[in-house]
Amino acid sequence: MIQVQDQAKEKLISLLREGSHGESAFVRVSVKGGGCSGLMYNLDFDNTMNEDDKSFEDKGIKIVVDKKSMLYLVGTVLEYEGGLNGKGFSFRNPNASRTCGCGESFAV
Repeated sequence: MIQVQDQAKEKLISLLREGSHGESAFVRVSVKGGGCSGLMYNLDFDNTMNEDDKSFEDKGIKIVVDKKSMLYLVGTVLEYEGGLNGKGFSFRNPNASRTCGCGESFAV
């Protein structure tokens, strides 16, 4: 399961309202190969569930993760930091053995 911090929740709700994602839209989080540490996070909006997707909700935010990515994301916290020096969305992943300087990729 992925936990959503309050600031991340507010930003996701704002983005869902602003976009043309539709009423059934949810947040899709996945892990892909790449980045300087080997694995990269992917955060997007989607309307289509796949067979191997796992769905859950935290603080009213519906999150969908594919089965393979879930292995890397259990216990992860989704955070958001705005402002002039803010870095946007970030993941605090207890499964990562190392992360890159920008925080967008990790290794296990």
